[in-house]
Amino acid sequence: MITVLRIGHRINRDKRITTHVALVARAFGADKIIITTKDEKIKENITSICKKFGGNFQIETGADPKKIIKQWNGTIIHLTMYGDNLKKSISKIDKNDDLLIIVGAEKVPPYFYENADFNISVGNQPHSEVAALAIFLDRYLNGKWLTEQFNGKIEIIPSNKRKKVLSKKEKSD
Repeated sequence: MITVLRIGHRINRDKRITTHVALVARAFGADKIIITTKDEKIKENITSICKKFGGNFQIETGADPKKIIKQWNGTIIHLTMYGDNLKKSISKIDKNDDLLIIVGAEKVPPYFYENADFNISVGNQPHSEVAALAIFLDRYLNGKWLTEQFNGKIEIIPSNKRKKVLSKKEKSD
């Protein structure tokens, strides 16, 4: 089980980025996202996408991050540009453990660095937490997301020339 913990979500400022963190988490192989700020709108949006495009992805908002970390039975990963090298660190993670992947929105308090099993850097330059999560999940899961079947009401068919979208009704005909 892979869970993403989004800390520091500011509703008015971060809604778009947090939505993208959730979409990347879902598409790239995570099972769940927990957003520390209570935000029903983002929960509705992600739930709607899951209903349309399929999968068993879950979303929870308004959770206490310290309580989650204290109760976590698995490996805790904190993605930060101040962490250890991704390539070096990823090989040390037990593939049989449940993962809690922490991504921040604002400045991350020392508590999260101190309580993570791994503080991992996807590059040591400022960049998006969306990119860091995507790259981490891709490398950790060895690109498994590329062949994942979500079995949703809508399926996008790869095409070089135009949009190809199948609805569940069309797929069964």
